[in-house]
Amino acid sequence: MSPFLLTRTLPEDATGADLRADVLHGLTRTPKDLPPKWFYDARGSELFEEITRLPEYYPTRAEREILVARAAEIAAVTRARTLVELGSGSSEKTRHLIDALLPGLESYVPVDVSESALRGAAAALTAEHPALQVHALIADFTRGLALPGTPGPRLVAFLGGTLGNLLPEQRKAFLRSVRALLAPGDALLLGTDLVKDERTLVAAYDDAAGVTAAFNKNVLSVLARELGADVDPDDFEHVAVWDRENEWIEMRLRARGPLTVKIRELDLAVTFEAGEEMRTEVSAKFRQEGVRGELAAAGMELAHWWTDEAGRFALSLATAV
Repeated sequence: MSPFLLTRTLPEDATGADLRADVLHGLTRTPKDLPPKWFYDARGSELFEEITRLPEYYPTRAEREILVARAAEIAAVTRARTLVELGSGSSEKTRHLIDALLPGLESYVPVDVSESALRGAAAALTAEHPALQVHALIADFTRGLALPGTPGPRLVAFLGGTLGNLLPEQRKAFLRSVRALLAPGDALLLGTDLVKDERTLVAAYDDAAGVTAAFNKNVLSVLARELGADVDPDDFEHVAVWDRENEWIEMRLRARGPLTVKIRELDLAVTFEAGEEMRTEVSAKFRQEGVRGELAAAGMELAHWWTDEAGRFALSLATAV
C-alpha cells in the first residue's frame, strides 16, 4: 500500500474557538447570521449527501457530468503530477480526475478540517492506487495554506461550487491566496454554479422532501450540543430566497414567534422577534465573465471553461499570469 501522511496545521481546539467566535459575532449583530461551515457535523454531512441525490439538487450531478466528460482533457492540458483538493471531504468526485491523471500523477494532497473524512478517503484511495502518495492536510483553506513539497506541475481543485459560499471580499482574499500557491505551470480547477431561472435555483435549496430544511436546522443542533444553547429547531422555519441584485441564494432560519435562546457556554441570551430571520448560507451563482474577472483580479487567467450539456454548472481551468 502506498504511504499515507497526515499533517495537522489546524490547532486541536480551533473548531471550538471558531464556533464560539462566530456565534458571538453573528448572533449579536443585526441582521443575525452564521457561517455555513457549521452545518457540517456528522449529521449535517449525512444530510448533505442526501441532498446531492435529490431530484431538485442539480449541482452535484452537473459537475460530475463535466468531470466524466472532461477529465481526460484536463489531464492532458495540465499534465499534473500533484493534485491538491481544497475541501476534499470524501474525495468521491475527485476519483474521476485521479483516474485520468494516472499514471503521471504521483501525489494527492486532500485538504479538509475533518480528520475522519481525510482518513476515510485516504484509506480508499491508497487501496485503489498503491503507487499514489497521499499527504492529507487538516487545515482551514480560508486561513491561507502552505502546501507540502510535492512534484509539479500541480493542479489545485476547488470543486462543488463552494466558492459561492464566500462573500465577495472573502472570495477575493481566497483567490489571491490560491494564486500565491501556484508556481509556473500549475493550474486551478474551479467549480461554479451558474445563474439560471429563479424557480430552479430556489427549488434546489428548498426541496419538496424537506431534506434541505433539516440540513439548515441542523446548525441549531450544533449550537445546542457544542455551546449548550437551549434552542428548539421546531421554533424556526427554513427559508430559501433568490437575491436578484447579488445573484445569490440565501438560506435563512425564520423565528415562528418571539423567543429567547440562551447559550450557556457564552453566557449569552439572544432574542428573536416573531418572523425575524437569521442568514445561515449564501450561495452565489456565476456568469463566465464574472468568473474571468474575479480570476484576473487575483492574478490568474481563465484558460478553459467547460459546462454540463444543460449549461447549469461550470468548471474553469485557470493559470497564473
